[in-house]
Amino acid sequence: MSIRFQADNDLNRVIVDATLRREPRIDFQSAQAARLDELDDAAVLRFAASQSRILVSHDKRTMPKALSSLVASGGTSAGVLLVIPQSAPIMEVVETLILIWADDREGEWQNLVVKIPF
Repeated sequence: MSIRFQADNDLNRVIVDATLRREPRIDFQSAQAARLDELDDAAVLRFAASQSRILVSHDKRTMPKALSSLVASGGTSAGVLLVIPQSAPIMEVVETLILIWADDREGEWQNLVVKIPF
């Protein structure tokens, strides 16, 4: 199974678009396509987990706490990638996402919060 990504509402939409332009085979769903507009962090994480998608976000303030709560309550997540700083160069972020996708080690990111670009 190939790695799949889910953007949350905080993620710059340009990152999703640029990633898909650079590598159209990546399954990277925007927050708008998933209808995540009114959901809190816990619900967004549960949604991404239900589809085995790694969540990609800029939300370094609340998303790590939400993931910890999810895992503490017995849930699992495909992982969270935090794009930090929010002003990180788009192409560095895109290249990092493509590298993660191309490496495709199932479960490697499970229940982890990782800051990108590396």
